[in-house]
Amino acid sequence: MQHSYRSRSPFDLHSPFVYKLYKDILKDKTIFLEYKKVENVRSSMLNHPGFIRMTDLGSKSTDIRWSKKVIRTREVARHSAVSPLYGQFLFRLARHFKPETILELGTSLGISTSYLAKGNPESKVVTVEGCPETADFARRNFEHLGLKNIRQIIGNFDEVLPGLLSETGKTKMFFIDGNHRKAPTLKYFSQILEYVADDSVLILHDIHWSKDMEQAWEEIRNHPSVKVTIDLFQMGLVFFSERLSKEDFILHF
Repeated sequence: MQHSYRSRSPFDLHSPFVYKLYKDILKDKTIFLEYKKVENVRSSMLNHPGFIRMTDLGSKSTDIRWSKKVIRTREVARHSAVSPLYGQFLFRLARHFKPETILELGTSLGISTSYLAKGNPESKVVTVEGCPETADFARRNFEHLGLKNIRQIIGNFDEVLPGLLSETGKTKMFFIDGNHRKAPTLKYFSQILEYVADDSVLILHDIHWSKDMEQAWEEIRNHPSVKVTIDLFQMGLVFFSERLSKEDFILHF
């Protein structure tokens, strides 16, 4: 309720950059054929009869529904995968910005990864997942969708990220959807800062998932390297271009 109350209408968007993003990406109602293909994979996961032995759960290990070590696959799909609304938004972001490389922390079952990969088939999507069994489900989903532009890495974010950033260099699009706690989120943000380009976009999922994540979002918003932020409630977008004025937006999605 508070987010809707504080959000701006398009008539209040005096930033040409943000207005274009709002009009061309956020409010694009085109039904792309890729949407159905990815959502068919989601449906198969929601109806899957099996289980996943979870490891490296991060903050979700304190959540009652994630407290068991072995979880139904359909529960992971229901609670961990990005929603259709936001997944399709990721698709449009990748389609619009056409990043050469996309770095994702938190593959889960690969729904968000698939949307990003299909959004720009010319991109190389590098995705990191801490749970081997979950990553295996994602791999099979990628194969089912015929996705060839995804590189999977299985490992702890803290151990994998520094070397991966050094290897990929300047990156145009980052998506963080894992370890939903303040300290790790700010640590990943700090590490990523060295590798942002002028036209980079950082996407954070679940910025209002907890007070901890809201505090992390607040610190990121106020960081001197950040120019424009957009709060979409479940996701936050961060832009760094020196051509932009320092502004923060809350938009209804």
